[in-house]
Amino acid sequence: MIKTKKNTGTGFALQNGMRIAISHWLRRVSPLFDVSDKLYLIHIEDGCETRRERIVLVSRDPFGRAKEVSGLGTDVLICGAISHVQESALIFAGVQVVGFICGEFEAVLVAFLCGQLLDSRFLMPGRHRKRQRFRFRRGRGGR
Repeated sequence: MIKTKKNTGTGFALQNGMRIAISHWLRRVSPLFDVSDKLYLIHIEDGCETRRERIVLVSRDPFGRAKEVSGLGTDVLICGAISHVQESALIFAGVQVVGFICGEFEAVLVAFLCGQLLDSRFLMPGRHRKRQRFRFRRGRGGR
């Protein structure tokens, strides 16, 4: 069990019942979300990981994929590179996107839960902390 801090370092606080999706490939964050079909869906309760599910995405269309990810109850998606169209579709579907992240899956998850995901070792090459952006819609209804 991983205990968490309240602020994840990405501009929002962890909440009970939160679901975090991380795209993965060979135990690492997948380098390009648009073509990745595997997610881990992490359930958070009382600041701890309570459950982890392996998910296989079937849709390739950006809007269908966004609907699929949102339909899982995903609050936050952590991924590698992501196209602007795909990112916009996810945001419109109510999913917060933390993109351009790289590294071993477990290390990225721990860094997110401990508020250290913006550490330079997790940013894709060419990305700098001061230029890193996280876009999301606030106030997701019903969650």
